[in-house]
Amino acid sequence: MKLNDFKNLSAANLSRRLRGSNIGLRVLALVLAIGLWIFVNAGERGSVESLTVPISYASLPQGMVIVNSPPTQVKIEVTGPRTLLSLLDPERLTLKIDMRSLAAGQSEFKIYPSMFNVGRNTSVTSISPDSLTLDIDSLVTRDVPVHLAVEDRVAPGYMISSVDITPPNVTVVGPSRYVAPLTSVNTEPFDLKGLTSNTSRSVEITPPDPSLGLSTGHVDARVNVTEAITDRELRSDVEVKDSDFKYRVEPKQATLTIRGPAVKLAGLAPKGLAYVDANGLAPGSHEVPLQVTVPDGMQLMRQSPDKVRIRMYHERLTTADDEHPS
Repeated sequence: MKLNDFKNLSAANLSRRLRGSNIGLRVLALVLAIGLWIFVNAGERGSVESLTVPISYASLPQGMVIVNSPPTQVKIEVTGPRTLLSLLDPERLTLKIDMRSLAAGQSEFKIYPSMFNVGRNTSVTSISPDSLTLDIDSLVTRDVPVHLAVEDRVAPGYMISSVDITPPNVTVVGPSRYVAPLTSVNTEPFDLKGLTSNTSRSVEITPPDPSLGLSTGHVDARVNVTEAITDRELRSDVEVKDSDFKYRVEPKQATLTIRGPAVKLAGLAPKGLAYVDANGLAPGSHEVPLQVTVPDGMQLMRQSPDKVRIRMYHERLTTADDEHPS
């Protein structure tokens, strides 16, 4: 065999061996790739992702209002390949509740997995909560009087004569179940402690329910204070005026009931209130009217007695007797 023939034979054998070696490597690479794909996908199919999805409430009929506080989010669990789950955006999965057909009252909404567009090869396996309750009511408007709430008391001997509130009414807007029963709305307490004169302040209004809207949040209040009018009973000595003679009067005291401002009435002295006029009375026994004088602004309500008996003696009064009558 020639040298060239030997070389050609060796080259042919080497080429066949290399081709056989490449096919084996290719087959091995393919088997490894298929195994890796199966391993990765088999592992991903069982992945679970928890998402918090917003809830959108839309198309509520005009003139209606939601009274309760329904949830604004729902929690879901989604299973599928991990790579697909990582692409899920909670905002794009927003649960939309269409309220256009709702009427007043309570309505129940069941939440199903099909309401969430999570894509192919994934599925929603858990929903919390899985139902919603909407409490719907009519929206109404009313004008309601404002009531001034007060705390403590004015000074002793004084009283509230009147209260002025500006504005006297406010407009209330809200669910009919809360607006319809209202007879008034209250203010924050107006402190009366120790007041002796008219006082004005701005006071806040207290909403009767957080769901109600008011046309104004405060009012101007004026509390008008005056002296309290009351009655007082006094025992007053009966004085005799303009007598020329010595005398004796029975009874010596009168009981008087006088009405007037409490502060002034408390300081009223009984001396000199009850008297009889003895001018022109001759010696002897006389029954005369009991007269009572009260300060301006006060009024005599009752007196006892109405008349007294006075005995005039023949002995004339001296200056000393005037100072110390019998």
